[in-house]
Amino acid sequence: MSIFWTLWITIITLTVIIGCAVLLRATTKNNTGVEEGQPMPHTYDGIQELNNPLPKWWVGLFWFTIVIALLYSIMFPTYGSNWNGLLNWSSSEQSTLTRQERNELAKTSQSQYQREMNAAEEKYGAVFKQLTYDENGVYKDLTLVAQDSEAIKVGQRLYLQNCSQCHGSDARGSTGFPNLTDNDWLYGGDADTIKLTLMHGRKGAMPAWADILGEQGIKEVTSYVLQLSGRRVDLLEAKAGKERFVVCSACHGADGKGMHAVGAPNLTDTIWLYGGSRKAVEATLRNGRNGVMPAWKDVLGEDKINLISAYVYSLSQQDSQ
Repeated sequence: MSIFWTLWITIITLTVIIGCAVLLRATTKNNTGVEEGQPMPHTYDGIQELNNPLPKWWVGLFWFTIVIALLYSIMFPTYGSNWNGLLNWSSSEQSTLTRQERNELAKTSQSQYQREMNAAEEKYGAVFKQLTYDENGVYKDLTLVAQDSEAIKVGQRLYLQNCSQCHGSDARGSTGFPNLTDNDWLYGGDADTIKLTLMHGRKGAMPAWADILGEQGIKEVTSYVLQLSGRRVDLLEAKAGKERFVVCSACHGADGKGMHAVGAPNLTDTIWLYGGSRKAVEATLRNGRNGVMPAWKDVLGEDKINLISAYVYSLSQQDSQ
């Protein structure tokens, strides 16, 4: 670390310690002009305060902590600085190393991590390949992998490690994160499309329509959209909203059933990614939505993605059975 940051940390540390000492000293002085134990000239809510000093045991304990803090700062290293302390103590051997030696140790640590990752890949990679490749060394059809109970068990573990943070351990999603156990898919739910989504990710964008439709237009289109999904709405608003829906049909289709090619959801069912209340639908129309599914190809590799894809596909197939 540079001398600037060493001085910066040292000055802040000493300023805090000295500041506490000055504050304690100031509060132990009687600057009120009233003798100790006598009433103060002011009252509050009918209560008159006595000029009582701070308890001596409390003041002594505070001075003790200040002295300990100062001694600790001198005797032991200051984190993040070049000061090793008078005792030259360290929880590791790195503090006694030169900068070059520390850099070499860091490289060694990184190499150790990589070695551990390589060892894990060597140990389990063969299992992944065995479950996803056929006898000719070609990837199996994912619908067949989805019927292999052992592959599904491994795929489930990989899913829980990498996907459950967003989609939930039961894969039923939450607001803004799709349910993976039903048959409602923004980009298509066949096994190969699921794999494509995992490999390369998705970026969904619903534009904001407030400036184009206006507040009244937002209410009318919301009524029409809710009517499409079977909800009771103001019929006059829904009729006006149907005429305005033409700006939405480019993505959602004239019938409102969505389009897998652009990830536009079906508006005629009761499945809503961001909530199906009138307030939530109006917010979606007014402000737009932006959803991102990260690409996992470089993180997991194709073998693991095949197993996760097969597992997710099997979940949606269970729902349809």
